[in-house]
Amino acid sequence: MSGVTNSATPLVMRIIESPELFERGVKMLKERGIHDTWAVVKGKYEVGTPMGYSASGVVCESGTSMFQPGDRVACMGVGYASHAGYLAVPQNLAVKIPDNVSFEHAATAALGCIAMQGVRRAEVRLGEYVVITGMGILGQLASRFAVASGATVIATDLDQRRLEIAVQNGVRYTLNAGENVIDEVNAITGGHGADSVIVTASTNSNELLSQAFQMCRKKGKVVLVGVAGMNLKREDMYQKELELLISTSYGPGRYDAAYEEKGIDYPYGYVRFTEKRNLESYLRLISEGKLNISDIVEKVYPVENADQAYEALKAEQNRPLIVLLKYSDSREVTEQLVCNRTYKKPEKIMNVALCGAGGFAKGMHLPNMQKMQDKYRLYAVQSRTGSNAEAIAVKNKAEYATTDYNKILNDPQVHMVMICTRHNLHAQMVIDAMRAGKAVFVEKPMALTLEEMDHVVRTAKETGVPFMVGFNRRFSQYAVEAKKAVKNRKNPMIISYRMNAGYIPPEHWTQGDEGGGRIIGEGCHIIDLFNYFTDSEAETVSVNKISPKTDHVSSEDNCVISVKYKDGSICTLTYTGQGSKAYGKEYCEFFFDGKTIVIDDYKNIHGYGVKVQEIKTAGSEKGQFEELEAFYDAIMQYDGYPIPLWQLEQATGLSILSQMNERV
Repeated sequence: MSGVTNSATPLVMRIIESPELFERGVKMLKERGIHDTWAVVKGKYEVGTPMGYSASGVVCESGTSMFQPGDRVACMGVGYASHAGYLAVPQNLAVKIPDNVSFEHAATAALGCIAMQGVRRAEVRLGEYVVITGMGILGQLASRFAVASGATVIATDLDQRRLEIAVQNGVRYTLNAGENVIDEVNAITGGHGADSVIVTASTNSNELLSQAFQMCRKKGKVVLVGVAGMNLKREDMYQKELELLISTSYGPGRYDAAYEEKGIDYPYGYVRFTEKRNLESYLRLISEGKLNISDIVEKVYPVENADQAYEALKAEQNRPLIVLLKYSDSREVTEQLVCNRTYKKPEKIMNVALCGAGGFAKGMHLPNMQKMQDKYRLYAVQSRTGSNAEAIAVKNKAEYATTDYNKILNDPQVHMVMICTRHNLHAQMVIDAMRAGKAVFVEKPMALTLEEMDHVVRTAKETGVPFMVGFNRRFSQYAVEAKKAVKNRKNPMIISYRMNAGYIPPEHWTQGDEGGGRIIGEGCHIIDLFNYFTDSEAETVSVNKISPKTDHVSSEDNCVISVKYKDGSICTLTYTGQGSKAYGKEYCEFFFDGKTIVIDDYKNIHGYGVKVQEIKTAGSEKGQFEELEAFYDAIMQYDGYPIPLWQLEQATGLSILSQMNERV
């Protein structure tokens, strides 16, 4: 069971409403050019994102002792509690449903938490006047929490029907939002103004908050739960010393990956109401009869009639506050075992199963495969999020979508597995695919530990399947041209490579256990380039990292890595997350035999004292298209390693050692 409110904001409006999206688009245009940028935007628009963030159901499988199969649970979270028949939800975003609470009522869990957190932020006390603007689903729930807290509630909305629903549930005063609500609130409160105003309405207008400030008493509070224009007027706030508080979704823990994804709870004594404890409180209030939401849950639609549910939300008259989607009661989860199989080369076109359908796969690999339909065909899509997999499969006319990796491995029609998941899954997925007799393309990194790397290399040798890691830069026309120029040098080289990688906060997944760190996850590209240019075994590697003075800067992604090769060459990578975004990302210099070559951000190449083909491109051309061509050609020519296996192992091993800061 899952709740539907509103998911129909057009992409163009979202960009207009979010300057950050616009800035990201402009940056991508500069770095990747019009064609690639349009491919990313078009892919995002056509595939969309999973809808929904509030659901209830029965546990089928559990990876924690907190829940057992058969438990009735309510859950929440964008990307987790989506509109789907089967969900995978972290433990801190789910709670057991009390026996006397229905699935229908529990499915409103996330909405209840959002409204509850807004009331908590207002610190509503007995006898206070509280104005709640907007009597949609959040306003209705917030008003009931405020009434239960002993406040006198004043509700505002343009919809008379919604105001009537509010009155039936304890709201004392209702005001038409189109009239002079400021004067009305002052009259009701004896000229003092409300103790707090909770804004649950959604608008781009700046007047909503201005009006809320004017309705407040001196030293009052305005809590923003919904969306409003944020161009604030100083005169609205200054003389009355008002507070503006933002209520963050379900409560403390929201947007904290350690809490939500890793299950690390906040201490009860210090954070009394986390988002999970808000969820427990919400269901307990319903269970104890202190919160009635029967009038809110107006309509339930079978998921097969989801289009009717969305049409109901667009109705001009008697629009429901919320509708629910009901799914099949089946709890059967199938599991398949993967058998060892021998790889068989396809006749001509590779049937590809994409595993992990994130932004990079959608914006880069899928458009590139579309240009090579005589070589590759997207046959199947596997992703943790079923709706995402299905949308991509439909758009690209794949045979099917699934959340089950084993189904991909057991399908004899799948020739090649393309793995684009989070990094910690790569090694085992590669090993399983090799043993299933599939050609394997895995995005970097190949592995996160030396043990994983050894296991992958050993399995590659045992199975002999075609294998490729996404070290695309060596296939760029710029790298190929530089390699031609240095191939016949007489002496060792010095290569200096600067990567202005941009700041990523320490809590980002790439910096943690799932990503393995930025040197393993991105710096490996450059170490592979060093291997490519020198074509030599490494002799030593040394790493020097900065000593940060502030917590937000990490030594892990601000370092200098120096590799000495057996041919005598020395290659240095300066990797930093501290540089300006306005400055170019990558710059490579070669020094050898009185000659110099410069590759500037994969947009141009110049030779000094040496002749190189002058190449210029509008965007950074980093070889993603060419690497797929190279992999296909290697497969068809019975040479399944477009990058020698020893170089894959060396690039991965040196990256891991560099991340570990071990000198060898």
